Amino acid sequence: MLERKQLKGRTQVTFILPDNAPEGPVSVVGDFNHWNPAAHPLEPRGDGTRAATVALPAHSAHSFAYLAAGDYWFDDDHADSHDGVNGRIHT
Repeated sequence: MLERKQLKGRTQVTFILPDNAPEGPVSVVGDFNHWNPAAHPLEPRGDGTRAATVALPAHSAHSFAYLAAGDYWFDDDHADSHDGVNGRIHT
């Protein structure tokens, strides 16, 4: 799931997954962090989910995916659109 919050000139995007699906560490990777899995790991939240928040320029589009343990790449069904195997988010 994706949540957005508009800020001055930027959009704060929170990438959210269930706490245990998939198991193990998961990161959101994309063109906004040079596909670096260490940049935005999802952290547990009190509501049984885990999330990472990224501030992106307003009125832009970015490709992203999730990377889990074991080199398991997967997409977000709630992405605004898709670019081949990657999700796209529009701010």
